[in-house]
Amino acid sequence: MKKTRKAVAFLTVSALVLGMTGVSTTALADVGASDLNIMLETPVESLDPQIATDGTSFEVIADFTDGLMQMDADGKAVEALAESYELSDDGLTYTFHLRDASWSNGDPVTAADFVFAWQRAVDPDVASEYSYMLSDIGQVVNAAEIIAGEKDKSELGVTAVDDKTLEVQLNVPVSYFLSLMYFPAFYPVNQAFFESVGDTFGTSPETTLSNGAFVIDTYEPAATAFHLTRNENYWDADRVQLPGLNYQVIQDSQQALMSYQSGDLDMTLVNGEQVDQVKEDPCFQTIGAGYLWYVSPNMASVPELDNLNIRLAMTMAINRVDITENVLKDGSIPTYTAVPLQFAAGPDGSDFSADQTLYTDVCADDAEKAAEYWAAGLEELGISELSLEMVVDADDAPQKVAQVLKEQWETTLPGLTVDLVIEPKKQRVEDMQNGDFQLGLTRWGPDYADPMTYLGMWITDNNNNYGLWSNADYDAIIDECTTGDLCTDAEGRWARLYDAQKIVMDEAVIYPLYTQANAEMMSANVTGVEFHPVALNRVYKNAAKAE
Repeated sequence: MKKTRKAVAFLTVSALVLGMTGVSTTALADVGASDLNIMLETPVESLDPQIATDGTSFEVIADFTDGLMQMDADGKAVEALAESYELSDDGLTYTFHLRDASWSNGDPVTAADFVFAWQRAVDPDVASEYSYMLSDIGQVVNAAEIIAGEKDKSELGVTAVDDKTLEVQLNVPVSYFLSLMYFPAFYPVNQAFFESVGDTFGTSPETTLSNGAFVIDTYEPAATAFHLTRNENYWDADRVQLPGLNYQVIQDSQQALMSYQSGDLDMTLVNGEQVDQVKEDPCFQTIGAGYLWYVSPNMASVPELDNLNIRLAMTMAINRVDITENVLKDGSIPTYTAVPLQFAAGPDGSDFSADQTLYTDVCADDAEKAAEYWAAGLEELGISELSLEMVVDADDAPQKVAQVLKEQWETTLPGLTVDLVIEPKKQRVEDMQNGDFQLGLTRWGPDYADPMTYLGMWITDNNNNYGLWSNADYDAIIDECTTGDLCTDAEGRWARLYDAQKIVMDEAVIYPLYTQANAEMMSANVTGVEFHPVALNRVYKNAAKAE
């Protein structure tokens, strides 16, 4: 068993919200009268597009960086830095033609910028958590071999034919490939600039380069307030109406609501009791966010969690309806599948996870059945009591959910004690990546509109397979759907993805909780903010704020 830490008590975090970086929220709010003032739940973890792993970082990176493609208001992939593209008849070669665009230091954006960035993404020395997006998901030629250390990164199947022409070669046709192009791991990086700033890349305005709608002008790591200004040299500058974006990290939901009500914020998330206060306000809205929240059990390091009956007991003991209706109150939906609702449509147009009754024998709100599984598990292990720790983000909503999970488990499963270990999100993610946890309350947002964005996580040795679960039959199904005959058979592939999901659910690899919705307050004078359940949850290129 990995070394564990002493459980810590929940501390009110509002005192930590403001002033930690030496840049006051009030000062930033004065930068521009019509700047959009936006609440974030957690700090940015990284501004390096090949290193970032969280939705907050993705949002901010996309504020100041464009990729080959972008999302339109309906989430469809449309041209960004790629002015046009062609796909070969066999579906294996994309040729992208870049438009005239520049970095904020005046350098032109070139095909070589993409080659450099994509090679970084698969470089084992960089160890990008999203390297598999180029290999397992994107199927770029030689990506898997480079990640495994079998080939040099220069052999990646991406070529700068000339400054304005980028050629990408794939192992097999990938139907959703264009939608991957607006995901930050595929964004370009200016090599000369990157090498000039070295290890400080993305840690300050001076070490960050923009080719997007905004330029970051105040920022430092773990900043609780930072600012971006409209990029006058953006290739699509006529479209951008906001003079700037003013971000404030506020982890206490009541403090955030007070800041909104006082006019310091134009947009904020609310949950729980705050929803009851504002749900009749015309500025209140509930928006599907696409994230699946779940508990990950560490089967590799905790022998008791390697017991299937113990895992089934814990997932069956959860009352998800209570969590969504009485704790969150933000429109989140109880979820009983490994792939969440309302983001991936199949060949017939139906939601992959529309039927939430598929796995009721192994995932349901059923305290009686949970107790049966629990008794069987304890007997198999030869124990009568079990103590576990669960790592939880130091944010308001996750802590509320974690406390209810603790109560439900300890009430339903006799002899179980669960201690909550409250950590900043960055530390919690790092601990889970390192296997230094027993239970972890976490979430995953869809990077592209296909069930593989979730099912790909539980392939053996995937970076996001926190519980280190491995199943040869499961791996074989995923191979069938990505590189085998089914990669071009839409209906057959869809059916096999259900088979893969059934294995995950039968094995209780995760305990699904809910598909997140965001309860948002947005000022009536703000328009044009685009909300998406996939990859980039909020986009501000078309946003405007009236005086």
